[in-house]
Amino acid sequence: MTLKHLIMMISLLIAVMAIPQAHAQLGILNDLLGSVNIRGTVSCTSNDNNAAAAIPGFSNAQVQLQCGEKVFSDATTDGDGMFSMMVNPLLYDLSSLLSGCNLVIPTPLSKCNSNLPSIGGLISTLRYVGLSHVGTETIANMEPSGFHFKPSV
Repeated sequence: MTLKHLIMMISLLIAVMAIPQAHAQLGILNDLLGSVNIRGTVSCTSNDNNAAAAIPGFSNAQVQLQCGEKVFSDATTDGDGMFSMMVNPLLYDLSSLLSGCNLVIPTPLSKCNSNLPSIGGLISTLRYVGLSHVGTETIANMEPSGFHFKPSV
């Protein structure tokens, strides 16, 4: 065996050994996903916030995806309180999004109704709602599980 063949064999062995480690770190599902779409509606209330029809939407509210103390993505609600944000699954895997991240509305509730608190905000965990396909891209869809008031966010 020549030195050239030996070097090629060693390089191939190193490459083959790296593949399972990369899949273990990112997860096979993350390799298949193009992105994660988080969408929902924020209502102008300090009670459990599940976008009831009688409660107006919280327009122009900042929505942040917080994982630990770090903000990974953000969006602003439209006139009806609806928002949508895309997240790259390579930045944060799906299981970590579901278990370690929250949607936070730091915009004071008094911005949508002066009778509501001017300190604190809304917070919600995430829930997975399924996959969708756009062309060849697979998108994981998530939504808030229900916003509730937190005196300090």
